[in-house]
Amino acid sequence: MMFTYSTNSCAVLTVFVASVLFHSGCGPRSDNAMEKAAEARAAVPAKPSPSNDQDKLRGRWLREDGGYVLAVGEIDAEGRAQASYFNPSPVKVAWSRVVPRDSRLSLLVELRDTNYPGCLYTLNYDSRLDRLTGTYFQAQLQETYQVEFTRER
Repeated sequence: MMFTYSTNSCAVLTVFVASVLFHSGCGPRSDNAMEKAAEARAAVPAKPSPSNDQDKLRGRWLREDGGYVLAVGEIDAEGRAQASYFNPSPVKVAWSRVVPRDSRLSLLVELRDTNYPGCLYTLNYDSRLDRLTGTYFQAQLQETYQVEFTRER
């Protein structure tokens, strides 16, 4: 299947990915999982305004409760971020996006790998503390956890 990327493709891609997951043998998604995916799609504006503040999200972030590392690289004008995740081995990132929310930046990261079938981080950047705080939706367990990442120095 050929997929052409445009400015409104992020939402389409998210719906497409959710559809593929549903039909790929991962099993039916619960109402809670579908709500989480819908919330993530709704949170992504079609065309966010570029911001130099986005650069503050770049770097290596450590989740100290498990030694998980989230590395954020380049962020384009559309808010698409290059992200990598380690536990401690690499885990595939399906997509990541920076979005403005309530006068702050949020980072959305979906993981898709063995034991990570659509797990979703929804993180808010706290510029005062230079931290990412928010939630982690563990798709297999259908549970959401409060999480915090600190910048690795």
